[in-house]
Amino acid sequence: MTIAAISENHRPEEIKAFFPNPSVDWLLLKTVPRGKDHPSVELYLDLDFNNGEERKQALAKLLPTPVFVNAVTSTLGEIGFPFIRFNGWPGFRKGNVHELVTPDEATAEKVTELYARLGCSYRQAPDTPGMIGPRILAGIINEAWFTWEEEVSSKEEIDTAMKLGTNYPLGPFEWGEAIGIGQIIGLLRSLSRDDARYTPAKALQQAFQALKCD
Repeated sequence: MTIAAISENHRPEEIKAFFPNPSVDWLLLKTVPRGKDHPSVELYLDLDFNNGEERKQALAKLLPTPVFVNAVTSTLGEIGFPFIRFNGWPGFRKGNVHELVTPDEATAEKVTELYARLGCSYRQAPDTPGMIGPRILAGIINEAWFTWEEEVSSKEEIDTAMKLGTNYPLGPFEWGEAIGIGQIIGLLRSLSRDDARYTPAKALQQAFQALKCD
C-alpha cells in the first residue's frame, strides 16, 4: 500500500511510526500535491494540517482517496470537508490503535478495510474539540500548571510524580512542551467555551504570551 505523508515539520522516522507495517510504501511530501499527481496513493496523511481555506481546498482535490488530517481541535463541522480527523499529537502517534473521527459510515467502512490491511486498528471518537485522549491530557496539563502556580511543588517533581504514579511516558510539563503550549492553549480555550473547568491556568497563559514575545 502506498501512503503519502505531507509534512515539513516531522522526521521520516516519526511519520513512518504512525503505520509501522513494513509493507507500506511511503511517499514523503513537503506540500500538498496538485490533485491526482500520484494515482497509486491509497491514503493521504497531512501531519501539518491547518484549518486554512487554501490548504483545505488543495486537500479536497485529493478526494475521494481518504485524506487524514491532524486536526485535534478543529471539528469536521468547522473544517467543512469530508476528511478524517486523527490525533497526531506527540505521544499518541505510535502504537497500533489510533483515534479517528470519520465523516460518515461509508468512509468508516473504507477506513476499517485499510486498517485491516495495515495490521492496525482505530477507535472512533466524537467530532468534538480534543476528541478523547487530547482533551483528557490538556486537562491534566492545565491542572499541573494550576498546581505549580500555587507553589505546591516544582515542575520537575510534578512530572516525576505523574510518570511514577500513572506510568505516563512523559510528565505534564514535558508533554506540554513536546506538543507545544500554543496547541494546548488553543484546545483549552475551545473546550472552555462550553465548560469553564477547561479555562487555561493563569501561569500557562503567561508562559504562552512569553513565547509569543520571544
